[in-house]
Amino acid sequence: MVHLSTISNPVSLECTWKCAVVIPLSCYGFRRATVDIALVVPLSGSAGMFGPSCEACAALAVADINAAGGILDRQVRLHPVDAGAPLPVLAATIDRMVGTGMVDGVVGWHLSNARKVITPHTAGRVPYVYTTFYEGGEDSDGVYMVGETPEQQLFPALRWLRAEHGIRRWCVVGNDYVWPRETARAAVEFMAGTDLEIVGQSFVPLGGRDFRQSLDLIHRSPAQGVLLFMVGADCAAFNNAFAEAGLDGDRLRLSMMIGEDVLYAGGADSTRGLFTASGYFESVVSAAGMDFGARYLREFGPAAPALNNIGESCYEGLLLFASLVESARSLDLRAIERSAPRVSYGGPRGEVRVRGAHTTQPVYLADADALEFSVLAELDS
Repeated sequence: MVHLSTISNPVSLECTWKCAVVIPLSCYGFRRATVDIALVVPLSGSAGMFGPSCEACAALAVADINAAGGILDRQVRLHPVDAGAPLPVLAATIDRMVGTGMVDGVVGWHLSNARKVITPHTAGRVPYVYTTFYEGGEDSDGVYMVGETPEQQLFPALRWLRAEHGIRRWCVVGNDYVWPRETARAAVEFMAGTDLEIVGQSFVPLGGRDFRQSLDLIHRSPAQGVLLFMVGADCAAFNNAFAEAGLDGDRLRLSMMIGEDVLYAGGADSTRGLFTASGYFESVVSAAGMDFGARYLREFGPAAPALNNIGESCYEGLLLFASLVESARSLDLRAIERSAPRVSYGGPRGEVRVRGAHTTQPVYLADADALEFSVLAELDS
């Protein structure tokens, strides 16, 4: 695992946590020598397998930002927070870090249920860049999104699979929390104006491994494809069960939260007919993307965490945070809001522009070739 305390600043993470100031520094008009950011990524739970890649990509981002002069002429320092912690613990941690002035902002990839307990403690107080593709609709004060929404990612992928493979009928299998439920609802609304339809839905608790009801639903239904709204280790376990049940012979899967680490966890036998869509794949041929992949390998070596769209989104999130603050020349939310429409930056995904609280970027569709993704097309949103 990458230790973020080894980048950007010689102060150890242990000292960073133990030396947290209880009284907000702003009360004294104190301007810290660093810009401190809470990096909220999953280090445990169903999505915990994504944590190492998120940390590694964040480390690269901070190194790049600091090499370019930092943010507001100050070096950047990260404070990792486990997004897999119980939600009340996570909420209390963010409230303490923001309320005491320990951090100047929040960046991270985490599930929507985590986002919903974080925003009450950041809204109107500090900038928060959420890097996860999500169900859409977030409008809390000071929140900016790197990740794709269904309009950018899921709906174009469904249109492409209809045109190229004739897939019209879908089952939904997801974890039982806000992102799968709300994304399934959005998919039903989208399909109402098309010849596509969802013929069944099944939801499994986070961490659950009893897929019998879901597999039986798929087997009995006329579905030609399965929309997978499952997380990390849960997705890998379902893919194994799906293949072992022989359902991969005539039904494809479109999984919206998956990286190469999920492929590794499930094994090559579980990936036949598996598709996904994302703004980043290591296999996209572009100068910026290839340079990022080469630097990642050079920095962390062949035993590095799998480079995937989820981890890379943390690199993008920190670039966006830096770009927003630098454009405003301030951490003040109103100043950031005024300058945000002019913000763009270049990164591994190409040129990314801010539009409202979201970003615009290319999105690609890929299929799994054993244990890696092969890009098939750039999608039109």
